[in-house]
Amino acid sequence: MSNLKLGVEVISARLKPREDSTHGDGYGGVNAFVELRFDEEKVKTSNKYDDSSPVWNEKFFFNISDTENLSNLVLEAYVYNKTSNITKSCLGKIRIFGTAFVPYSEAVGLNYPLEKEKWSVFSFAAAITGELALKVFVTDNPSHKVSDGILTKKITSDTRQKLHNIHTTKKSKPSLRRNQQPTQPQPQPLQPNLPQPQPPQPQIPQPPPVMEAPRFQAGRFGPNSPDYSIKETNPILGGGKRARTSTAHDLVEPMEFLFVKIVKARDLPNMDPTGSLDPYVHVKVGNFTAKTKHFEKNKNPIWNEVFAFSKSDQQSNFLEVIVMDKDMIKDDCVGLIRFDLNEIPTRVAPDSPLAPEWYRVNVEKGGEIMLSVWFGTQADEAFSDATYSDALNAVNKSSVRSKIYHSPRLWYLRVNVIEAQDLVIVPDRTRFPNPYVKIQLSNQMVRTKPSQSLNPRWNEEFTLVAAEPFEDLVISIEDRVAVNREETLGTVKIPIDTIDRRVDDNRTVPNRWFSLAFENQRRVRFATTRLLLNVCLEGGYHVLDESTYYSSDFRPSMKELWNRQQPSIGVLELGILGVEGLNLSQDGKKETMDAYCVAKYGTKWVRTRTVTNCLNPRFNEQYTWEVYEPATVITIGVFDNNQINGVNGENRDGKIGKVRVRISTLESGRIYTNSYPLLVLRPSGVKKMGELHLAIRFSCTSMFQMLVQYWKPLLPKMHYARPLKVVQQEILRQHAVNLVAVRLSRAEPPLRKEVIEYISDSSSHFWSMRKSRANLFRLRSVFSGLLGTGEWFQDICRWKKPVASTAVHVFYLAFVCLPEMILPVMSLCLFMLGVWNYRLRPRQPPHMDTRLSFADNIHPEELNEEFDTFPFSSQDPGIVKLRYERLRSIASRAQTVVGDIAGQGERVQALLSWRDPRATSIFMVLCLVSSVVLYVVPFKVFVLVAGLYVMRHPRFRRKTPPGPVNFFRRLPAKTDCML
Repeated sequence: MSNLKLGVEVISARLKPREDSTHGDGYGGVNAFVELRFDEEKVKTSNKYDDSSPVWNEKFFFNISDTENLSNLVLEAYVYNKTSNITKSCLGKIRIFGTAFVPYSEAVGLNYPLEKEKWSVFSFAAAITGELALKVFVTDNPSHKVSDGILTKKITSDTRQKLHNIHTTKKSKPSLRRNQQPTQPQPQPLQPNLPQPQPPQPQIPQPPPVMEAPRFQAGRFGPNSPDYSIKETNPILGGGKRARTSTAHDLVEPMEFLFVKIVKARDLPNMDPTGSLDPYVHVKVGNFTAKTKHFEKNKNPIWNEVFAFSKSDQQSNFLEVIVMDKDMIKDDCVGLIRFDLNEIPTRVAPDSPLAPEWYRVNVEKGGEIMLSVWFGTQADEAFSDATYSDALNAVNKSSVRSKIYHSPRLWYLRVNVIEAQDLVIVPDRTRFPNPYVKIQLSNQMVRTKPSQSLNPRWNEEFTLVAAEPFEDLVISIEDRVAVNREETLGTVKIPIDTIDRRVDDNRTVPNRWFSLAFENQRRVRFATTRLLLNVCLEGGYHVLDESTYYSSDFRPSMKELWNRQQPSIGVLELGILGVEGLNLSQDGKKETMDAYCVAKYGTKWVRTRTVTNCLNPRFNEQYTWEVYEPATVITIGVFDNNQINGVNGENRDGKIGKVRVRISTLESGRIYTNSYPLLVLRPSGVKKMGELHLAIRFSCTSMFQMLVQYWKPLLPKMHYARPLKVVQQEILRQHAVNLVAVRLSRAEPPLRKEVIEYISDSSSHFWSMRKSRANLFRLRSVFSGLLGTGEWFQDICRWKKPVASTAVHVFYLAFVCLPEMILPVMSLCLFMLGVWNYRLRPRQPPHMDTRLSFADNIHPEELNEEFDTFPFSSQDPGIVKLRYERLRSIASRAQTVVGDIAGQGERVQALLSWRDPRATSIFMVLCLVSSVVLYVVPFKVFVLVAGLYVMRHPRFRRKTPPGPVNFFRRLPAKTDCML
C-alpha cells in the first residue's frame, strides 16, 4: 500500500425543495449529513439539523491501495436526511471518477448537482433538488489545511470527461507571493497514459460562498441545547418497608401537617354594650394566622372549617385558637385556647377521624367552642377540605383545594325526523310553504332541509349528545317566511327520561307521533298538527370526549354493559410529586406562580391543591383508578391558578404543560419515577416550562384477562354495527367536551373550561402547517424502511459483500425448490428479530417529542398562522374568514388521513419494538407457534383454507372485527407523543 491518499473536503450543500424554488421561501430544512464511499472505505460527516443550506467544512482522507488503478476507482457521495435514530432517506448522490482527481495544489471547491437515487420513491429526493460542494484532491501529505479563499466553480454532470488523469504523485507547489495569482486548471482532452501539461491562467481569488442558515433556526442542538427527554428519578417514597394498605400513600413522599378543625361554638358571651356578637376565629401558629368567616349577631355559630399548617412552616411550639368579635373600630377578643404542639396526637390515615371536643373559651364569662387538633399527612381525609398555610391570604380559598370530580354520563341521542301532518300556514299566494324542523338540546341545534308541502316528509337522521341529568328535547316546526324571518308553526318538548334506550342494533325502536303545541293560534284548526319521530338513547356507544388515539375510556354509556363486557383488569396508581424549575407563564404579568395539577383517566378527574407563590411546588398527592382497557392513556396537566385573588371567570388559568402516559407501555407492578418536561407551544416557539415529577404504578389483577383483552374489539359493538362518520365524530366530540366543561365548571371549586379543553385536547383536529409537516415526516419515516431494503438489495446485486450475496442466492434457491419453507422461515425470522430487539426495548414510557412534532424548529410564519384565526386582508373580513376556515377544514381532514396512515405503519413497527411488552410477547408467541404450524400443515392446504376463510359467506361473518384486527388496533402508535 502506497502513502498516496485521496482527500475529500465536504464544504456545503444547497438543498432546494421544489415547492420552495417557485415561491422563494427558502425555509423548510432537513437533517442532512454526507456519507463518502471510496475503495471499500466509508465515512460520514456530522448531522446538520433542520437546515436546507448546511455547511460542514470537514476533511477526510482515504487510502489508495493501487495507484495504477486510480482512474478506475469511483468516489461516491450520498446526501442523507436523518429521519429518526435508526432510519434515513437518501436526498441524492454524486459520483466522481478517478479521472477527475487532481493534486492538492490544483484542487478547488466544485458544486456537483445531486442525482436522484433509484430507490427514492418515498424519500425526500422526490421533492428536493440541489447541489453538493466538494473539494477532491490527491496528496501524500494529509496535514494540509483548508485555505481561506476557496474558489468555487459550478460544473455540469459531464465534467468527468474533461478533467485529468493522475498516475503519479505530485509535490505541492510553493506558496504564492502576495502579488501572485493562484492558478486554475483548464480541462484538456484525454490522451491515454500521457498526463497533459496545465498552462497556468491567472484567476481572481474569491471568498467561499456564504450559506447562511435560516434566521429562525434555533441553535438547540449544540452543547447548550435544552433537554426535552424524560429522566429517571429515585425519590424516597412514602412506602418504604411499611406494610402496604389500600389507603396508604406509598408512591409519594409523606408530608406532615397540623390540622385544626373549627366546628362550632355555643353560648358565647356578649362583648358589645348592645348585646350583639359577630364572632370569628383566629388560628395562630408562629407567624401564620388563619381566619374563619364571621357571623353577624350569632352566639352559636357553625363554621366547619379545617386549616392545615405544614410542619416546615411551624415556627412556634404553641397553637393559639382565639375567638374574636368583629367590630367597626377594633375587634375584641372573646377568649383564647392554647395548645402545646408536643402534646398534640398524631393520626394515621386508616384510623377513624378524631372526635372534636368542647373547650371553654372564657373562664369568667363562659362560652364554648368545639374543635379538634391533630397531626396528619396528605393521606388524611380532611386534607381536601382544608385551607393550607401557604394560601391563608387568598381571596378565593376554595380554588386552592384538592378535589375529585366525575364527568357526567354521556349518551348519544338519535333523532329521526320522518314526516309531519296537517300543517296550518298563514295563506300567502306569493310563495310556497317552506317548513323545516329545528331540534334543540341544550346548546346543540340542528335543522332539516325545507320541504315545500303541507304534509312534508323529511326522513333525516340526527345525532346529539345528552348528559345526565337530562334536559328536555325541544323540537319545533319553522316556516321560512323571508330571508331572515321564520315563523314557528308548533313546538313539542320531550322529556328524555321517557325516551326508549337501545343497547344494540338488534332492537327496533318504534316510531311515535307527537302533537305540537301552538303559542299564537291564528286560524281555527280542525286537525292537530302531528310530527312523526323515531327517538332513542343509544346506550351501546361510547361517547367520545377525547381522541381515540389517547382516550382514557372505551366503555359504553349504559352501565349494565360494563361488568358483562369489560371487567376490570388492573389498578393504576398515580403519585404527583411536584414540579421543578417553573417559568413564568404570563410573560411578565405575574411575578410568581400558583401551580396545580389536573389528571384525567376515564370519568374521574383529580385536582391537586394549589401551591401558591412557589416555582418549585411539592404536591405529593396520590390517586387511584381502575383500568378496564390497556390501550388507554392517562393525561396530567399543570396549570397556573389565576382565580385566587379574583372572582371566578375574570382570568383564564394559564397552561403550563401536560404529560400523557399509555397504560400498555407500563410493566405490571413496577414503579416508574420519572421527571417529564412540561412543553408549551407559543407563537414564539416551543418553551420548556419546567419538569413534572411523577410516580406511576400499574398493578394487573388478571394477566390472562389482559391478554384476552387484546383480541376484543376496541370500541363497543355499536360502533361497528352502525358506525359514525369521521366528520360526525369530531362534531359530537366538541359537543361532549362542552357538556363536560359546563357541568364541571359548576362544581366547587369549579374545574374551568380551559382546563377541560386542554386536557381533552379539543383542538387537536384543527389544521396547522406544523402538524401537516410532522405527519408527512412520520409517513416518510415509516416508508424509509423500503429505501433501506432497496439499498441493501442493490448492494447484494452488485456483490459488494460476497458472503452476503452468496447467502441470499442460496436462500433464494432453497425457497424456490422448497416453497413450503417460506412462511415458516419468515415467522421464525420475525421471532428472532423480536428477540434481538428485546435489548433495545424502551425502559421508560414515551413522552412528547418536539422533533417529531416539528415544534423545536419551526418558522415563525407557520406559528403565526397556527395561532391566528384568520389572516389580515383588505377584503371583506367575512369572506376572508369563510374562505380561510373552509381551507382549514379541508386541510384538517387531509392532515388526519396522513396521520392515520402514519399511525398504521407505526403500529406495524410496534409489533417487535417492545413498546407494548405484552403485545410484543403475544406476537412473538404467535410467530413461534405459526412457524411450527405452517411447517406441519401443507402449503396448499393453508392457502386453500385461508382463501375460503377470506371469501366466506356473510352469514358466517361477525359484525365486530376479527381478533387479529382488534389486536392490531391496540398496538401503540406515536400519536400520543404528539404535542
